[in-house]
Amino acid sequence: MLLDQPNFIQNDHQIDFDGMRFPMIVSNQQTLKTLPATVDWVKSQQVLLESALRASGALLFRGFAIDSAEAFDTFSAAFGYDDFTYQQSLSNAVRINHTRRVFSANEAPPAVEIFLHHEMAQTPVSPSKLFFYCHAAADSGGATSLCRSDKLYEKLLAQQPEWAARFESHGVRYTTVMPVADNPESGQGRSWQSTLDAVDQGAAETRLMRLGYTWAWQADGGLQATTPVLPAVVSLDDGRKVFYNQLLAAYAGWAGVKDNPDCALLLGDGSSIPVELFEQLLVWAKELTFDLSWQAGDVVLLDNHCTMHGRRPYAGVQKRQVLVALAA
Repeated sequence: MLLDQPNFIQNDHQIDFDGMRFPMIVSNQQTLKTLPATVDWVKSQQVLLESALRASGALLFRGFAIDSAEAFDTFSAAFGYDDFTYQQSLSNAVRINHTRRVFSANEAPPAVEIFLHHEMAQTPVSPSKLFFYCHAAADSGGATSLCRSDKLYEKLLAQQPEWAARFESHGVRYTTVMPVADNPESGQGRSWQSTLDAVDQGAAETRLMRLGYTWAWQADGGLQATTPVLPAVVSLDDGRKVFYNQLLAAYAGWAGVKDNPDCALLLGDGSSIPVELFEQLLVWAKELTFDLSWQAGDVVLLDNHCTMHGRRPYAGVQKRQVLVALAA
């Protein structure tokens, strides 16, 4: 960093992983007063910022001139990543677009907790990076939970090596039910028409077939769909292995799954995952989690391949407004 430019700072709340702070905090302290100056700085510091992201897994930008969805769009675009729009995704959450690239993090009610997950890891197509922007923080609660899944995999490998090997070799399949109409009250409320960008059942089936899904239409017009075998563990470019999946969020947060995991979550060979293992993974993840308490104007950049995220419940008069932009 240049001495007169924003700098990495430390505080007592960050987690230390192998001498690296998580998340890393990039503080502006009002050095860059305009959005154009900020964009120029991002472009000039691209190599350093990329290196920091690879080392930490999460960067928190605080104190920058970002105060709207449009400014957030401009800031996130300055990194030069390829776009990944929500329309092209297979996510099952209802979102609202604010620009072509920027959309709401989740429309689920404030009392609903969104458990730790890698964005869209339950689908065949997922982004490599995520930007979050806080336009307004909740009066109480509403933190974004962050967890390094390479560290979670290390715990799994040390404590349950046979299961680490099974996850890596077999992968996982997810089964979800897409409703016939968008339901913003549910964390899985996106309709099959929206999810598959399909105007009718024929178009939906064509896309499902191309992606390797199996499916069954429900009596109420909804669609039950099962993914092809997807990874549960992946290797990063530097050789680290990560617990890359959506198993924790699905087990703890999807309707009915905690009582009957087999209805939605199976290994790729069709075998069950024991409840006791899910519960142990949740305990380990909690030990590794950092809760980010938002301030208005904050932006977080996550490496989606090594950092999971979630949302704590929130309350109060002030509506929590956190927006997202994705990179391919």
